[in-house]
Amino acid sequence: MNTDRIEKRVVLRAPRSRVWRAISDAKEFGTWFRITLDGTFAEGRTVRGSHERFKVEMLVERIEPERYFAYRWHPYPNDPAMDYSAEPMTLVEFTLEEVEGGTALTIVESGFDRIPRARRAEAFRMNTEGWGGQIKNLERYVS
Repeated sequence: MNTDRIEKRVVLRAPRSRVWRAISDAKEFGTWFRITLDGTFAEGRTVRGSHERFKVEMLVERIEPERYFAYRWHPYPNDPAMDYSAEPMTLVEFTLEEVEGGTALTIVESGFDRIPRARRAEAFRMNTEGWGGQIKNLERYVS
């Protein structure tokens, strides 16, 4: 079993331009992801936000319009009192492709093997479950 990467693929019944906007526009992303973000996504920029009691920091790695969007973050920041800034970040990648009936979206989060052993398994488990739920949120949002 691979414990370093999570991969999810879904076909969304929406045009690629609509799916692209939902993942690459910070305001739209925040709506379906249920997170409040403090700015816009741009390569090299860090966007901060919060989700319930958790603080989130996303460093945008790369943007290829209507095809690829990637950012780094600290997975499953389960303790709001803890400073995760010294920990390695995982890489989250969204890849879009047009298919019959809509847009195929592949989400890959990798780099869990670098997360400290004490919280690695829980972060992997929670993010695996979390991406399953977020895909459902995104499906509802773009349809």
